[in-house]
Amino acid sequence: MIPGWMIANVLWVGLAFLVISAITGRRSFSGIGWLFFGIHWVRQPGYYLDLGDYFNVVLTILVALFSFYMAWIILAGVSRSRSRSCDWASSAVAIGGLIYFPFAEFAPLREWLIGQTTHLTVLLLEVLQIPVSTMGFNKIYLNGYSVEIILACTAIESIALFAGVIISVKAPLWKRAKALMVSVPVIYILNLFRNAFVMIAYGNQWFGADSFQVAHNEIAKLGSTIALFLIAYWVLVLLPELLDMIDELIKVLRHPRGGID
Repeated sequence: MIPGWMIANVLWVGLAFLVISAITGRRSFSGIGWLFFGIHWVRQPGYYLDLGDYFNVVLTILVALFSFYMAWIILAGVSRSRSRSCDWASSAVAIGGLIYFPFAEFAPLREWLIGQTTHLTVLLLEVLQIPVSTMGFNKIYLNGYSVEIILACTAIESIALFAGVIISVKAPLWKRAKALMVSVPVIYILNLFRNAFVMIAYGNQWFGADSFQVAHNEIAKLGSTIALFLIAYWVLVLLPELLDMIDELIKVLRHPRGGID
């Protein structure tokens, strides 16, 4: 049986096993880490159901299934597995998790990041000569309309994802450094412009009563998706080793027995 304290801290236990695996090279630890990650994610859909966020309900279920599948692939053949892609994926999740989850789980860090993003968004709006005001550490006002900056508005999820997959790939340090420079700072800066656009569109009611919905959930999300695809393409051009890892991982996922040497 799994001790109660492990269930209560299942996210950090899973992350710890993945980190230990990355440091020691013991693939069995990464398999256990994926198993705990799966347990964590399978507990999340109920939260999003209460919010009526069905997209994240489906997403968390898919992530849980992927985590359990990775755990099975690794643990079922741990003594003979030599798949570099499984090691890369485990290290990527470990690094990305160490970047993202402290901000997601610890209020002081989360509030600091949100506050900094709010401050920089306001500075950008002021440079654009938009007469905004603020209240508290994360609310921006324009023409009587307010937008609250939350963790999702900081781009920390995308930053952690790109940093994890880039840092963990086996490639010369200078190539990884270049890939990080064309992704992480660019993502954060573009996100500031995204926040500014939503504030301007909503505060000026560009799209009528549905201005926030159109600006945030439609235009900004489409723009963010396009930007991330372009950044990913740029990263893959600079770091072809990453494309090799992704291709190998897909083969392992499709044919786990054949993909594990």
